[in-house]
Amino acid sequence: MVRRLAYSVSEREHLISAVGGLLGILAALWVSHFWLDGHGGVLAIASMGSSAVLLFAAPHGAMSQPWPVLGGHLVSALIGVSCARWLGGEPMLAAALAVSLSIAAMYKLRCLHPPGAATAFYAVLGGEVVHALGYAYLFSPVLLNVIVLMVVAVAFNYPFAWRRYPQSWHQRMQPVAMTAEKSMIPHSSLVYALSQIDTFVDISEDDLQRIYALALADPQHPVPAATSELAGSLR
Repeated sequence: MVRRLAYSVSEREHLISAVGGLLGILAALWVSHFWLDGHGGVLAIASMGSSAVLLFAAPHGAMSQPWPVLGGHLVSALIGVSCARWLGGEPMLAAALAVSLSIAAMYKLRCLHPPGAATAFYAVLGGEVVHALGYAYLFSPVLLNVIVLMVVAVAFNYPFAWRRYPQSWHQRMQPVAMTAEKSMIPHSSLVYALSQIDTFVDISEDDLQRIYALALADPQHPVPAATSELAGSLR
């Protein structure tokens, strides 16, 4: 049986994530209604709901950081609009191609953000209102929605010291007791390990080091001596 360790979080975290999502989407809807009044169905695109999950439930994830959120949505919107224009007579093919090309482009540009594919999909199958916007779709509603959601995410997560967003802006408020070395596992070793897995892992190096340190420090389940010696050799 596969154990889903990512769900081992407190009820407090569940509540904070839910409230953050509520405020983020409300803000996006309100600003979009004020700014884009008259555009009806494109006030806020559905993919922002998925982005809200990442920004407020997984603020440390690689896919939740500013560049993946901003770049993922914008490059996907560009591809979606282009596919809608070039293959307008074949909407099913256009939608599938938009999603496929968006995945490839986000990987290439290092801005993998799953909701971006939904943004591309909506650009093709969003109806005449969306098609009429053309490439303006990138700026309103997509860019506007993204900026509002990210601003709320930064402001909402700021009071909680353990929810660093964007992660690069904050140092850990209470560092875990580690060795004198900054990292227990060398960066090159992590890169090698990820290359062997050969799949995207949505966790930062900093958090991975912290998880490893906490696991070694668990008093209820002491780490075998062989593992401790291995950790020492890595240092």
